[in-house]
Amino acid sequence: MDTKNANASVDGSRKFLRHVLATISYRGGKAMRGAPAGFAEFHASETTRTPGQIVAHIGDLFDWALSQVSGKEKWSDSKPIAWGDGVKRFFASLKALDDYISSDAALSCTPEKLFQGALADALTHIGQISLLRRLAGSHVRAENYSRAEIVAGRVGSEQTPPEKEFN
Repeated sequence: MDTKNANASVDGSRKFLRHVLATISYRGGKAMRGAPAGFAEFHASETTRTPGQIVAHIGDLFDWALSQVSGKEKWSDSKPIAWGDGVKRFFASLKALDDYISSDAALSCTPEKLFQGALADALTHIGQISLLRRLAGSHVRAENYSRAEIVAGRVGSEQTPPEKEFN
């Protein structure tokens, strides 16, 4: 592959990764927004993580992903913090990763490894939070996510409202 095609491939991978991060932000924000008081400590059973533990873990996943792409791989296990602060950490760590991927800095791991590890895991955990919201009596309304206005680089809590939600 010549240099021009290699650069186009890297640019396409970065663009796709940024869209994945925007999707995580959209879906994660929807799952976390409007959670009832005490939800962070909700226990579905003795063997499940609480939503607060899951949000802390997702923040750790994004920090780990950033350490991977920057060539300084490191894992940390964070303790849960207040729900609002955990949600802020979710968006801040997601933005830090998006900022790195959108820069000209080299990626020290492949986009495929990043996706199959931290990013796919984050999507799984966002699904868990949605399920726990339903079990806690505060379900997240469904929507056709393929129609959502998800834009690469939009990784904060401010998102375009859904076009149409379902019960």
